[in-house]
Amino acid sequence: VQLQAYGGGLVQPGGSLRLSCAASGSIFSINVMGWFRQAPGKQRELVAVISSGGGAYYADSVKGRFTISRDNAKNTVFLQMNSLKPEDTAVYYCNAVQNLVVYWGQGTQVTVSS
Repeated sequence: VQLQAYGGGLVQPGGSLRLSCAASGSIFSINVMGWFRQAPGKQRELVAVISSGGGAYYADSVKGRFTISRDNAKNTVFLQMNSLKPEDTAVYYCNAVQNLVVYWGQGTQVTVSS
């Protein structure tokens, strides 16, 4: 499984960004897709995950601001990020779980700054 993430960039506080991540290769039976992030000097942390059935889980720090969604037909997961804060600045990574194996995409930088 290969994952390609898109959509990072520079945005002002209070702004919005939408990240996309497309899976390709042997993509049958991908169960969970999600987003993690890693800020400088910090450990990678979960942002949001979504199951193939649409059930979602969010980190407390992004609840009410971020929305994860998934297009199973296109094997793509999205992260709509609203009301962005400087503390959301990080490299965002998408991942996918297939038959208990975790795959990671390359990161995409999100910078929230005025």
